Amino acid sequence: MNYDLIVIGSGPGGYVAAIRASQLGMKTLVVEKAEIGGICLNWGCIPTKALLKSAQVFNYLKHAKEYGIAVEGEAQPDLAAIVDRSRGVAEGMSKGVQFLFKKNKIDQMAGYGRLVDKQTVSVTDTDGKETKVTAKNIIVATGARSKQLPNLKQDGVRIIGYREALALKKQPKSMVVVGSGAIGSEFAHFYHSLGTKVTLVEFLPVIVPLEDEEISKQLERSFKKAGMEVMTSSSVESADTSGKLCQVTIKTPKGIEQREAEIILSAVGITPNLEDLGLEKLGILVENGKVKVDDYYQTNVKGIYAIGDIVAGPALAHVASAEGIVCVEKIAGMNPEPVNYRNIPGCTYTSPEIASVGYTEKAAREAGYEIKVGKFPYTASGKASAAGNKEGFVKLIFDAKYGELLGAHLIGDNVTEMIAEMVVARKLETTGHEIIKAIHPHPTMSEAIMEAAAAAYGEVIHI
Repeated sequence: MNYDLIVIGSGPGGYVAAIRASQLGMKTLVVEKAEIGGICLNWGCIPTKALLKSAQVFNYLKHAKEYGIAVEGEAQPDLAAIVDRSRGVAEGMSKGVQFLFKKNKIDQMAGYGRLVDKQTVSVTDTDGKETKVTAKNIIVATGARSKQLPNLKQDGVRIIGYREALALKKQPKSMVVVGSGAIGSEFAHFYHSLGTKVTLVEFLPVIVPLEDEEISKQLERSFKKAGMEVMTSSSVESADTSGKLCQVTIKTPKGIEQREAEIILSAVGITPNLEDLGLEKLGILVENGKVKVDDYYQTNVKGIYAIGDIVAGPALAHVASAEGIVCVEKIAGMNPEPVNYRNIPGCTYTSPEIASVGYTEKAAREAGYEIKVGKFPYTASGKASAAGNKEGFVKLIFDAKYGELLGAHLIGDNVTEMIAEMVVARKLETTGHEIIKAIHPHPTMSEAIMEAAAAAYGEVIHI
């Protein structure tokens, strides 16, 4: 059967691209070897947020007395039930995507897709049956998987990746988490909140190392205040899983240290799924482990495109979706605006949450900007005090010459719901004075944005 577009992979890049293509009148097929919705919906973004919500509810119950609520007995986490709820949420979202495919008349084919030539895809199902389908255009959106360290091979039982961490049926009493990016920090927070003794190990000098340094230091303080062990400038040298507990050897600035843990979670990043796709056969260029594409995601082979985690750029679901839309609109003959990778929001759903966009303070200075920096602490926020969590702050960075917002860095309750304002502000080249004069509702966490802008310009702070 011949199509206008075949999409290999149904994650947030693939399924969004397919839906947009159908809306633009293209006859579209999606090839998926596993669950519809890809890793994000089934084994990533969505189920982790369900787990973290359970941790938040458990934390509220533990501190109910502080809110004037009497709870008889002691709340206890049930990891199996928490995981079941998470899996149910993921399943519901996957069914939602399938409904959208049906609504938009998008065909689906279950199996492993490989490029045969620039207009043909071979799909092999679980029984080994091969079917060939053709299209004028093909988008490869195969995503990524957990990265393996040579000295920390994942066995899926004692040394696990994020996928196994999402589905443990028994809560471990102890865990070493290797890597403090968003995945590592979120799982460290989740299991620690349930009562697991967690040691978080980070090779670099700060945790969540992509964030502004002040944000990183605040999260480390919050983790340590909650009782988590955080080891920075440290690396796991080896792990012995032969005994009842894993024996973990960690190189630290103070020397070699040992830790014992039931489980080791390796969260050191992801690896693009590029193997056995037929890229080499077609001569598709790959640089630094990523498919090379132009601003509209076309590879060096006309008619074949790539989006998401397999191309250069942040490996984030919303980035893949944006790339998919731009790619498809270009295929359709439109003139879409290329994705601005300097204006991509990042969110980490720990407690406190982190959200950021644009330049860090260090990056802005290194880029040659003369800057104004404004901060507003949540200790001064009425809404944060009423909510019972005053940890965190908002930090805004402005170009001193023109007043343009260069970067926004937030840490605190619900800041992942606030960062979109900053993305729009950067998109519109908003100045600090415009943010100050934009009336923010009181009392809200979001008014801290207005207050941080005012602080940058030495204006009056309202509490």
